[in-house]
Amino acid sequence: MENWLYCGDNIEVLEKEIEKESVDLIYIDPPFFSNRHYEVIWKDEAEIRSFEDRWEGGIENYIAWMRPRIEAMYKVLKPTGSFYLHCDWHANAHLRIMMDEIFGRNNFRNEIIWWYLWGGRAKKQWSRKHDYILFYSKSDKWTFNYLEVLEGHHLISESAKSRVKYKGALVHHREGQNSEIPKDKVLPSDTWYIPVINAMAKERLGYPTQKPEFLLERIIKASSNKGDVVLDAFCGCGTAMAVAHRLKRKWLGIDISPTAVKLVEKRLRKSGAVKDEHYKTTGLPTTEKDLRKLKPFEFQNWVMDEMGATVSRRKSGDMGIDGHLSKTLWHERAGIQVKQSDKIGRNVVDNFETALRRDNYKQGYIIAFSFGKGANEEVARLKNKGELEIKLIPVQELLDKKKTLLK
Repeated sequence: MENWLYCGDNIEVLEKEIEKESVDLIYIDPPFFSNRHYEVIWKDEAEIRSFEDRWEGGIENYIAWMRPRIEAMYKVLKPTGSFYLHCDWHANAHLRIMMDEIFGRNNFRNEIIWWYLWGGRAKKQWSRKHDYILFYSKSDKWTFNYLEVLEGHHLISESAKSRVKYKGALVHHREGQNSEIPKDKVLPSDTWYIPVINAMAKERLGYPTQKPEFLLERIIKASSNKGDVVLDAFCGCGTAMAVAHRLKRKWLGIDISPTAVKLVEKRLRKSGAVKDEHYKTTGLPTTEKDLRKLKPFEFQNWVMDEMGATVSRRKSGDMGIDGHLSKTLWHERAGIQVKQSDKIGRNVVDNFETALRRDNYKQGYIIAFSFGKGANEEVARLKNKGELEIKLIPVQELLDKKKTLLK
C-alpha cells in the first residue's frame, strides 16, 4: 500500500478506496461539537482562511453524522488495530457511548487526558485546560510499544527528533532497548502534559486546530510499528501524515477540504518528509463541475492558489476585493474578485471598479464561470479610457492553464 492523500468525503473514500481490514492504526481529530466558526490568519498576515466547525440540530445530529464514519473506519481497521478519537468536553460523553456500541465496551482501553496551560480563564467555574483522546482496540489483541513511550516524572516537551526532555534529564531513545525499565523512567500514563503549539514554533502552520507533532508521535510510536499503515480520516493540516512518515510508517490521509489537502502537500514537500514520487493525491477539483460543488471560501481559496494571489483581510461584500497580486517585475499591483457564478453582469464590474479606485489599484481581475455582454462592454470602456484595466478570467481558463493570465 502506498502513501495516499485523498480529497473528498471520508465516508465515500473509506467505502470505495480503502481495503477492508488493511489499516493498523487510526487517529482522528474530527470537527468538535463547539459551534464555532474559524477565521484564521496564516503566516502571511494578509491571508485569511475560514474553517467551519459548526453543527446545526444539536448533539444528536452531530453523533448521527459521526456514527457512519466511525463504522466505515472500523471496517478498514485490522482485527489487531487501534483507534484514537480526539475530542473535547462538548461531545466526549456522547462519543464514548457511540464508540462503546461500535467497538464493544470490552475494547475500550483508555481515556487519555491531554492537558495544557493554554485555554479559557473562567471566574465562575474551573477553567477548561484539557482535551480527551479515546483509545479503543478492535479486539483483545493490539499493539502497545510501552518502551517507546516511557515517561519521566514531568514531561515538558519534545523536539522533532527522537528525544524526550524531562526535568533533570535529556533521555535519548535507544534502539534495541530491553524490557528493563530505566530507574529514571516510569510506564506511560493516561495523563499527558504537552504544550500547545506556540506562535513561534517551527511546526506552526496557522491551521486553527493544529495539534503538536509530539502528541501524534506518542500515539504512533505506541500503537504501530515500522511499515504499518496509519490512517487519519480528518487529516486537516497533515500532522499525522508528517509524523507517520518520519517514523517510517505508511499513511493514508483524507480531508474534504481542497484547501487543507493543498496545505498538507505543501507541508510534506517543505519539510522534506515526502518527495513527490513517494505519495499520490487524488480527488482535488479538476473540472468546472467539481468547482461548482465547493463551498464559497473553498472556491475562493482554489482560485487564489491557482493565480498565486493572497487573500484579502478585509471583507465587505460584493464591493470588496477578495485578494490581490503584489507588484512585481511582470505586472502592476492588482485586485482580485471571485464569483462562483455564471453570466456576470455589468453591475459586478461597476462595484469592483469602485473598490479598485478606493484602494488605489490600476489593475484588477474578476474570476467567474462566465460573463455577460454588459460586463465585457464595461471592461472595454474602462480600458479605452486608459484609467483602469480589468480582465475577466473564465474559470475554465484557470483549469486549462493554456493562457498567460498576468500579461
